[in-house]
Amino acid sequence: MAIHRSLVIFAIVALKTPAISLATDFVVGDDDGWKLGIKYEDWAKGKQFFVGDTLVFKYNATVHNVYKVKGDNFKSCTVPSNNSLGSFTGNDTIKLATTGNKWYICGVNGHCDGGMKLKITVVDGTAPAPAPSAPSTLLATNFQIFLGMIFTITSIVIVYLLKL
Repeated sequence: MAIHRSLVIFAIVALKTPAISLATDFVVGDDDGWKLGIKYEDWAKGKQFFVGDTLVFKYNATVHNVYKVKGDNFKSCTVPSNNSLGSFTGNDTIKLATTGNKWYICGVNGHCDGGMKLKITVVDGTAPAPAPSAPSTLLATNFQIFLGMIFTITSIVIVYLLKL
């Protein structure tokens, strides 16, 4: 009976580990970052955002900022009066913790109307595993396999020792 319990615990840990490691960091605007002249609707098109992913807004903090807003404020480019909804560091990370539509604007006068606004939809689940294309991806995958093997061997040894 102890063997079955150990295997169930191991299976739960093994199944949860890949879900944690598949979260994606999205740099808004990619190399261009968060600035005027970028079509963020085009940038977001084709991307899937999942709970657990992170948006990274990179920008010049002396001329831009980021506000999380509601849909109506997004459409009208209305900056919230509550500064706690804003980010001002120039390297802001926003964890996507819940599903649904998310709206972000630059609160500097005229910037939202000039196109500095982003709408995304966050869905539940995990992103599909990316295809290995770079050596670093292959190393990460091999490392995860190695960790899985270590967990398996450790579980077997523990189960064996418990039987003694």
